[in-house]
Formats: sequence, C-alpha cells, structure tokens
Amino acid sequence: MKKYFLVFILAFSFLISCSSEDTTTYYLIRHAEKDRTDKENKNPNLSFDGEKRAQKWAEYFKDIHLDAVYSTEFNRIIQTATPTAQGKKLEIKSYYPSEMYDSIFQEATKGKTVLVVGHSNTTPFFVNKIIGEKKFETMDDHDNASLYIVTVSGDKTSSKIEKVD
Repeated sequence: MKKYFLVFILAFSFLISCSSEDTTTYYLIRHAEKDRTDKENKNPNLSFDGEKRAQKWAEYFKDIHLDAVYSTEFNRIIQTATPTAQGKKLEIKSYYPSEMYDSIFQEATKGKTVLVVGHSNTTPFFVNKIIGEKKFETMDDHDNASLYIVTVSGDKTSSKIEKVD
C-alpha cells in the first residue's frame, strides 16, 4: 500500500510541475509620461513625472518574479523599463511591434513571467494577439497607469486590466 501511495504522490507532483512549466504570464504596460515640450520630437525622453512613474513600476514589480523585460527601441520605452530591469538584474530585450507575439517570441517566453513595455497603440494590440480576440482598444494618450495581465496555460488564456497609480 505504501508503494502505491508513493507512486501516486510522485505522479501527482510530476503533473503539477509540468503544468506550472506551461504557464506563461505577461505583464504589459505602456511607457511612462513622456516629455511633450517639443511636439516635433518623435523620440522624446520621459518627463520628470514619467521618471517617477518608472520608479513606481519598479516598486510594483519588486516582489514579482520576472524572467525577462522587453522594450521597443524608443527612449521613453527603454527609460520606463530600465528601473524594473535593473532591480531584477535583467537585460532589456528588444522587440518590434510589427513582429509582436510571433512564434519566436512565443517560444522564447513560454513558461516564463515577462514584462513587456510598449506604446498606447501597441500594448492593447499585443494583448489582443496573445488572447486571440479583439477585447482591448487603443489606450488614451495620457493613460500611463494601465497594467494588462495575461496568463496562458495550455490552451486556456485569461486577461485582466488594472490601474496602478
């Protein structure tokens, strides 16, 4: 009887460990507040408030395990991602919105917990690509506090949005 119980416990433990390896969690945010003083600047830095928000994001993610941090190559995106990445001792990985959630990205992030920093128009679109439906619209240009959380476990996907001020 003890042998069967031990076999059952081992099998159950194996199944639990396999299912958790297949769970991928994406945290997706838009960059923090950008410097809007030069309307012609297509690649502005963060404003003072944006720098403070980037630090708030780092504080928010302080106790959340992250395997990777992704950013586009724009100044404000990198500057938003940097405090969190530094706090986690992670290199920021680049992604291109035109290639978001392709098979390469899916394979690289499978079973991991990932932060993706993007833009007001790409972040909701990225979430929609992951969940396979058009659930979220483009963000307001002044919305820098929305956090999308997407969990993919096997063929089940869940998503939610929170405001983090």
